[in-house]
Amino acid sequence: MRIIVTRPRQEANRWVQSLQQHGLEAVALPLITIAAASGEDAAAVQNAWNRLADFDAVMFVSSNAVEHFFTLKPAHDECRAAHVIALATGPGTVAALHRMGVPADRIRTPQHDAGQFDSEALWGIVATQVRAGFRLLVVRGGEGRNWFSEQVTAAGGVVEFVTSYQRHPPHFSPDERMLVTASATEDNAMWLFSSSEAVANLIAAFPQQSWTQAQAIATHPRIAHAARTAGFGNVQESRPTLADLVAAIHGN
Repeated sequence: MRIIVTRPRQEANRWVQSLQQHGLEAVALPLITIAAASGEDAAAVQNAWNRLADFDAVMFVSSNAVEHFFTLKPAHDECRAAHVIALATGPGTVAALHRMGVPADRIRTPQHDAGQFDSEALWGIVATQVRAGFRLLVVRGGEGRNWFSEQVTAAGGVVEFVTSYQRHPPHFSPDERMLVTASATEDNAMWLFSSSEAVANLIAAFPQQSWTQAQAIATHPRIAHAARTAGFGNVQESRPTLADLVAAIHGN
């Protein structure tokens, strides 16, 4: 079984390596291209760093949000965010926070055995801490789902947003286009989707392709729904941990 890993390039390469270490054939085919913040977005991130003491918590929507936010951290400033709580919906974002030196006791995230890793699960962890005047900074990559920030606002909090990176559709090489076509029809190929946007980018790039014979694993019910709506004939769901994904793939 060949696993098509559709995450952005840096994350996809890590997942490919991990899956290969478990004896699986895996190949990266990023369906979202990541670009660093520039211009006004970069200036807003740097301004947010200078104002971190104004916030009670910083929510990072992804590992890319973490990495690009910390890339713009002021030089020689290791303690500016010392009192701020970092919020993360899933293990990939938590791992990125650890790589950036954020200690575990400053991170709030769903338990490892949570049924889902999403905004709803994270809200269940922090809801009792949000009250009138609570200030939240959301670090993201352009527009996205605002469910969590809406809960904070409804509880009397104040939310600000900064864009630390941009997401763009991919550009496919001829070899990648051949891989897509083959993986849409071969029984021994499985698509790994961790984003509904990735599904949408794939369908937009190959509007005439039939996906009725294609197999996929999605890391959230919303993503699974997007894959089924796109026409994928066989869609499984799995939590986005390596162990769960490997078990789901072997159980296929």
